[in-house]
Amino acid sequence: MNYYLAMIIGFFILFFCIFIADFFFVKLKYYRRVTGKSKKKKKKDKELMELSYLISKFNLDKSKLPLKLVLLIISLINSFIISLVAITVIILHTYIILQLLLGFILLLALIYSLYEIYGRYLVKKGYCQDIKNDKKKKVK
Repeated sequence: MNYYLAMIIGFFILFFCIFIADFFFVKLKYYRRVTGKSKKKKKKDKELMELSYLISKFNLDKSKLPLKLVLLIISLINSFIISLVAITVIILHTYIILQLLLGFILLLALIYSLYEIYGRYLVKKGYCQDIKNDKKKKVK
């Protein structure tokens, strides 16, 4: 019982540490660069892979998205995925090949499912591009 309690506590500590590192060091720099608050100007603006995936797959309008909230939720999703996969692999006491295989399968399944759920949530909230207006603008 104490072993599993220690794993749950370890999960939350790992989740918190990864969230802090992911959000404040990576996503916040991206947010500053996009909003123009960065002191350094990059020649080529790099877009976050997660954000570009959501925008292209669900046909989202980037100008309608609340960028800071989206980056926060993306950081939470990434932290949850990394923490859950790490703790699951640590709990298993099997061969290293099986741990790696299970971790890889679990990682891909969580990435796909959680980003799919979040993308559908954004579409339901109305952040998708208005296709009818775009077609009318192109015709005129």
